Amino acid sequence: MKILEILRSEPDANVNKIIEVHSNNHEVKVVKLYEGTPDYSALVEDIFSHDKVICWW
Repeated sequence: MKILEILRSEPDANVNKIIEVHSNNHEVKVVKLYEGTPDYSALVEDIFSHDKVICWW
C-alpha cells in the first residue's frame, strides 16, 4: 500500500513514531508543507497516486 503523509506543521514524537511504523510495512511518502513553498500541483498528483492519504495538523 502506498501512503502519503502530509505534515502541516513540524511533527511531534508521536507522529514521527506512527510514520515510522507505517514505513515498516508500506511505501510511505512524507510531504512537509511547513518547509518552503509547497508545489500544490505535485501534491494533488501525489494525493491521487497513493492508496491512503493522512494529513497531520
